[in-house]
Amino acid sequence: MKKFLLLLLTLITLAATGQDTTLTEKKVDPILSKLNIFHNKISTINLDISTLKLDVDWKKITKFSTIYGAVNGGNSLSDVDVYSVTNGLQTETVETPYDYSVILGVRKIARMGYEPKEAFKNGQENSFSDASTVGKVKGFEYLFELSYVRQEGESYNNQHHFLRYIDDTYILKGEYLEDGFADIKYFETSQRYRYKVENFGGNIPYFPKVLKKGKLSFNIGAAQRIAEPYGYDPLEEWVLDNGSLHYTFLALEEGYNVDFINPEGIQYLDPSGNVVATSTEVWEAVVIPTVLSDYAEKERNKLKNTIQHSLILGFDYYLYTKKLWLHSWGNLMPYHYDQGDEFSYHKYNGGEQWYDYSGGLIFGYKLDKHLGVFVEGKYNKYWNREWHDFSFGVNYIIF
Repeated sequence: MKKFLLLLLTLITLAATGQDTTLTEKKVDPILSKLNIFHNKISTINLDISTLKLDVDWKKITKFSTIYGAVNGGNSLSDVDVYSVTNGLQTETVETPYDYSVILGVRKIARMGYEPKEAFKNGQENSFSDASTVGKVKGFEYLFELSYVRQEGESYNNQHHFLRYIDDTYILKGEYLEDGFADIKYFETSQRYRYKVENFGGNIPYFPKVLKKGKLSFNIGAAQRIAEPYGYDPLEEWVLDNGSLHYTFLALEEGYNVDFINPEGIQYLDPSGNVVATSTEVWEAVVIPTVLSDYAEKERNKLKNTIQHSLILGFDYYLYTKKLWLHSWGNLMPYHYDQGDEFSYHKYNGGEQWYDYSGGLIFGYKLDKHLGVFVEGKYNKYWNREWHDFSFGVNYIIF
């Protein structure tokens, strides 16, 4: 009975307490609450740089990439015999050293459907599709390739590097190109909005059905290029009012000398004092062109690179079937911002705008099991520089 009474009193007490106690909810400012949460997160950040760890998935970045290196070579121009009768018959053989190239690179670019799979890469493959704006797959792709080349006795460096990210709605790309043979070198970045055309050719009468299977997209954005001031002519200041060039005075300024009182006749000396010509004809035909070329190159190398901001428009179309493939792309820069620099290309173009453009085409068609035709090529024009590659032909397979 005592236990029962104690239990009953306890329940009554709890009930009374519950009836007398009033719970009130305090209103909290939602903005203040978010600020407090943000402050708490900031206060817990570790500002010690030594503990910073970059979560980079190198396995994903390097997956399917190829690292390659190769040395290629072969004979160059055949030796040439040069005859002279100045002091009797004399023969001099002009030899051209053999051609070769040393290439190192790493690439991660999805192979297009029309591209064959190589057993090994030697760096000399004509991968025209590397210049296209859009690749086969979305995501991150890259190419880093450098080479040292000797061709027909001339040596030069080539480099081609780019990073690009392709999405359904935008394209980001950074590229560095140095082509010693074409004498072009620049660094370019671009950011573009991409529009993918759905149902391509669907409402056009008599439009080929096979082309409707292709993927077409357009893009627009901004491009930034850093390069030497192309268009600058160092020899312009040496041109006389009548249009001729005061080349002898320029040569004297560069350290050359002319000896008129030598007993053996007139002599032309280089900056080291060596005789390079004993007649005006040889001086003008052989020495002066070298003087002008060296001077122009020296003056251009003194100048700093300039930056060019441009509007860029482009398209890309890709179609692949077992019998027909077509890949085409193009880029146009119709407008360039004039910053008023001393060596801006606007100055050398009369203050007018100009068109810079690039494009490519890869086409192949198998007429039947035996006969097929192909056309491949790319063309580039930036400032006053042009460079291009092409290949076309016919294949016939005999069974």
